[in-house]
Amino acid sequence: MHGAKPAGIAGLFLFAVLTCIHCSLFGQVKSPATHVKYAVAPVPFVACESDGQIGPINAPSGRAKTMAIPAEAAQRLAYYKAKEGVGVLAPKGWHCFGVYGSSGAALYVSPDPINSADVLSSSWKGFAGPVVQISLEYGGTSGRFAVAKTIARAFPARKEFVEGVIAEGIEPASSFPYGPYPVDSLKYRGENVVEFSTPARAEGLGTDSRLQKNDSPIRGAVLLVGEAPDLIRVCVRLPSKNIDLSQLIIQQAEREAARLGN
Repeated sequence: MHGAKPAGIAGLFLFAVLTCIHCSLFGQVKSPATHVKYAVAPVPFVACESDGQIGPINAPSGRAKTMAIPAEAAQRLAYYKAKEGVGVLAPKGWHCFGVYGSSGAALYVSPDPINSADVLSSSWKGFAGPVVQISLEYGGTSGRFAVAKTIARAFPARKEFVEGVIAEGIEPASSFPYGPYPVDSLKYRGENVVEFSTPARAEGLGTDSRLQKNDSPIRGAVLLVGEAPDLIRVCVRLPSKNIDLSQLIIQQAEREAARLGN
């Protein structure tokens, strides 16, 4: 092949074949992703206060969480956890607050201070800016209504659970529309794991949370765990400088769900 170029269709075919042989012998061309350096590194633990059904709860004790993530990202993340519910990764230096009750528990992490009175108010409309939310909704308590609504949207194979909730007659069938939101992008990672993206200024799985619509999309995942089943929901809306952390946050939530499911 040195010094001469193949001519005509036969020559092009030969060139392609030899190129493929070369690739198979010496390996595929590395994508930029292969150059990401992963490290087993400690990520700081941030304890979060919470409030709910039986009153305020102090922030729990904890220690740094070791995980395999890109070395550069490990320096920008922290692991946030309240007493109830599950923990979540979010950018380092943010504020957090948890809520809990018979239906489940939720944790909010925001770059801005979180006013607990606002979060607990029935008139609060939710977060208008960047935020990470992770919630655990119980399928065997009053949380079953929220679980059923998400199952109807994202887990058609679990339709029987939705029908059981509808049969109680507490909420009408119209409260549980079947099928994905029209604008949502869904990616199934398994029987019980669905990652989603809700576009800016649109309603979807991303706004079935305490995140208001704004000019930025919402990424996240919904995950069924246990026999009830319970539902973990993570919603992520980050500023542009941290947008690359979104998938790492979602993947950590998936690991949390796997742990609860075992």
